[in-house]
Amino acid sequence: MPHSFGLRRGTRYAFSRNFKEHGQIRLSTYLKTYRVGDIVDLKVNGAVQKGMPHKVYHGKTGVVYNVTKSSVGVLLYKRVDNRYIEKRISVRIEHVQHSRSREEFINRVKENAIKKREAKTKGVHVHLKRQPVMPREAHLVSQANNAPETVTPIPYDTHI
Repeated sequence: MPHSFGLRRGTRYAFSRNFKEHGQIRLSTYLKTYRVGDIVDLKVNGAVQKGMPHKVYHGKTGVVYNVTKSSVGVLLYKRVDNRYIEKRISVRIEHVQHSRSREEFINRVKENAIKKREAKTKGVHVHLKRQPVMPREAHLVSQANNAPETVTPIPYDTHI
């Protein structure tokens, strides 16, 4: 049971740095450009106490709505009981990273555009919708060279 009830209670592992990522913060963290509308993940960096979001927002994804010199304003949704409340928080860029959640979608859009162009030149209709994985085709398993195996547990042995 915790005996202190401060802001950073229970963040011993959540705010700790990853393996081989201790010490000086990479320069690339400060060189990234954030624009309004970017989707970002909040990942608190324990080495920087300034502009640190509350532990509730650690691991959440939001949208940038404001950009200042050293921080960004992030719009995200916080679950309170049975509803989600829109929250706007200002966070320093050390605690923010671009989200990869839309990466697959954007790649798919680009691939589909290429497929459409190729189909147009050939004059063929192309289906671009993703299809769910269908069940495997029915097949027979022959017993000719496939003797059945009985699977039994190994008996407990006390010898060393």
